[in-house]
Amino acid sequence: MSTSTIDRLEGSRRAARAAAAERTISKAEGWRRRGPLLPALIFTVIVTQLPFLVTIWYSLRGQNLLRPGEDIFVGLSNYVDIAQDSTFRQTALNSVVITLGCVLVAMVLGIVLALLLDRPFLGRGVARTMLITPFLVMPVATSVLWSVALLNPTYGLLNWTLGLFGIEAVDWTSTYPIIAILMALVWQWTPFMMLLVLAGLQAQAKDVLEAASVDGAGPWRTFRSITLPHLRRYIELGVLLGVIYVVNTFDQIYLMTAGGPGTASANLPFYIYQRAFLGFDIGQAAAMGVVVVIATIIVASAALRLIFRSFEVKE
Repeated sequence: MSTSTIDRLEGSRRAARAAAAERTISKAEGWRRRGPLLPALIFTVIVTQLPFLVTIWYSLRGQNLLRPGEDIFVGLSNYVDIAQDSTFRQTALNSVVITLGCVLVAMVLGIVLALLLDRPFLGRGVARTMLITPFLVMPVATSVLWSVALLNPTYGLLNWTLGLFGIEAVDWTSTYPIIAILMALVWQWTPFMMLLVLAGLQAQAKDVLEAASVDGAGPWRTFRSITLPHLRRYIELGVLLGVIYVVNTFDQIYLMTAGGPGTASANLPFYIYQRAFLGFDIGQAAAMGVVVVIATIIVASAALRLIFRSFEVKE
């Protein structure tokens, strides 16, 4: 074997040893950086994953607190019963209608308000504070405000306003329960959407808008071709966060309509509450909770992929 070949082999060995040492150092550095996060990770697993595993265990059992002697393992029987439960399907549909209705209407109103607040005018700071206030109100207070002060069929402000135009009073929470709930939810979540969109508007490069104005683009053309594509990631983030939070709505439904009339305005969290704490059917309530969690994870994962893809395209 020639000297040059030996030298090449020795150089390859040295390079391999150096690469292995570098990988060892990088792994040690990675663990050193992740180390401070381990307590938070362990705490998160204990608080979220262990209860979820317990919920899965309960969902496989036919446990009813009214019949403690019948606590037996039933496998997937609870999930089969859920698939055949027409009330579960109705409340699932109500959840979709309430969630999408609230998020989409709140986002449209939030965009409009953000565009208005993005331009200077006298009292803009006061207007921003007033518009943000509904998001800071507790959901329980929001429910009482809307059901008693605004939507009451006898002395509610909305019916009083309609009476000025000769329209008869409407019992909103009984006749149109989902619309009543949507009113309260949209009022509460519009400020959140407005803040996200307003942050996006203020992060927009002003020189691009000035160039569009110089080129003769009108306000609508500028918004459609420049501003709206720039706001895409903010809108997607607002829709994702809104869906995750609004799908868990309970306060407004419990206090404004109690899920009625019948189950016309009940959503999945409220129906699960009824099965667990009014019907005492722990097994089926746990199975419903597992189904809702899995569905939420699927929707959130798809939405996150869409958002991350938009960031990659932007970069």
